[in-house]
Amino acid sequence: MSHENKAERTDQELRQQLLRETCDGNKEAFSEGKHSLEDMTDKELENLIVDDNHGIIYCYIPKVACTNWKRVMFVLNQSEPYDDPSSVPSNLVHVPKMFTLLNSFPRTEMKAKLKHYTKFLFVRDPFVRLISAYRDKFVRHNEYYYEKFGRNILRLYGNQSDPPKTVDEAFVSGVRPSFYNFIQYLLDPQTVKKEPFEPHWRQMTHLCHPCLIQYDFVGHQETLQEDAELLLKTLKLGDDIKFPPSYENMTSTSSVLDWFRTVPLEDRRKLYKLYKWDFRIFGYQKPTNLRDG
Repeated sequence: MSHENKAERTDQELRQQLLRETCDGNKEAFSEGKHSLEDMTDKELENLIVDDNHGIIYCYIPKVACTNWKRVMFVLNQSEPYDDPSSVPSNLVHVPKMFTLLNSFPRTEMKAKLKHYTKFLFVRDPFVRLISAYRDKFVRHNEYYYEKFGRNILRLYGNQSDPPKTVDEAFVSGVRPSFYNFIQYLLDPQTVKKEPFEPHWRQMTHLCHPCLIQYDFVGHQETLQEDAELLLKTLKLGDDIKFPPSYENMTSTSSVLDWFRTVPLEDRRKLYKLYKWDFRIFGYQKPTNLRDG
């Protein structure tokens, strides 16, 4: 094994160890009183994609390379030789019912698959993920997110009693929820009372339940290409599949500070509390620079 490979394996071991220790030490704090698969609803397992041919389960997290991993899962479902995942149109992999989900099986089968298959997920710095979600859904022209969330956010937190009806009107008049409006929406206790967070900003721990499901591989967006390569090698697919290159404009730490300048200290602290387990379980540093003004 090369020196580099050893270092990567050690990374994986450290991530696994941290995850297990954090879960064992704080089970109640984030499993919401759920201790086993029996306690989970089918709805809570809707992000787990199953590939029976290769014995793989992938828990996808929106805003964490999920389009590219879905492309990989899509080509693995076709016959060999596999197509280049990069050639799969991104809108195709987000079509509902495109993949076999774990929650489509009876509970006994679910348990067997979770026990024997290789399970993986990719995570990301929680605040960077929120910035990415905000940019994608509210800064870009997005009709669905404007009408379902944006108008309401403007009304409740943006001082707009009658916001533009359509995203086109909003764009023409230069009206959109600010990043702070978005944070206010996340922090408002009424938001989560009405319905769970939308998956693009739902906590990663709530999407993939890492304390209840023992993942074999935890990848990080910050080391995406190296982690993807290592995972494909581990799955013995390294020679058959090339993970698509990532062109996303990665948000740097300094720009995180820029984004959060508009968010008062008290709200930054509350936001950290809301995503605390995403930071702790997956080994992301507590953002002291955000918490201390």
